[in-house]
Amino acid sequence: MDRKCKEIFSQVQAGEELKNRTRAYLAEKTHGYTGVRMGRRRYTAYAAVCACLLFALLGGRWLYFTPVAEISIDINPSIELSVNRFEQVVSVNGFNEDGRALSNGLDVKYKAYTDALEQILADDTVAALLSDNEIMAITVTGTDSLRSAEILSAVEACTAGHRNTYCYFALSEEVAGAHGMGLSCGRYRAFLELQLLDPDITPEAVGEMTMREIRELLDSLSPGSENDPALYGHGENGHHGHDGHGRRWRNGRMG
Repeated sequence: MDRKCKEIFSQVQAGEELKNRTRAYLAEKTHGYTGVRMGRRRYTAYAAVCACLLFALLGGRWLYFTPVAEISIDINPSIELSVNRFEQVVSVNGFNEDGRALSNGLDVKYKAYTDALEQILADDTVAALLSDNEIMAITVTGTDSLRSAEILSAVEACTAGHRNTYCYFALSEEVAGAHGMGLSCGRYRAFLELQLLDPDITPEAVGEMTMREIRELLDSLSPGSENDPALYGHGENGHHGHDGHGRRWRNGRMG
């Protein structure tokens, strides 16, 4: 039985220190089961302990690395943060050349998403673009509306002191469509808006444009129209947005 448990533990992708502590715990509780014939009850208890520990190790790893929300950050670097249920960043993806360069220079994995966002806002490239009157659109998506509202509210608080930053919520269903086109959720929404006015526009073109250029293109295609300030930057700040179904979000709450 001891040999079988060792084989099981060798397959678990956990740190060696954690596995060693677990083995030591089992040895202490079972006294190694050396020199004594293991009865049925002891055998069952030993197997149950192994099963519980394996479940905790594997289940905990699954919970930690499963994203429950995405934060799309688009200016010209276009990146997306995947956030787990513990409010930590578990992956960072760049969706264009500048986005990949930015994501490679960040140290935000396994940090709180608010700390990650503050690091991104302080990045020299991003700060210079915002100072040059570029537009930043930040999109929150997630299947849990309450959690998404809380994340949106926290993102708004992080960006409150920055000009031309606009935060909004989008439907979680948009994630698959966006990623299928190689776009972040924020740029995917911009692409859908542009496609209504110019059917020849391509996802590749939208992926390389700055958010300011996207707004200007929309203005040129629909002069006199009132584009959504949450994405296209009409006014100084626009910390509000909508989910694509006419429901408005303000300060992280639907209304």
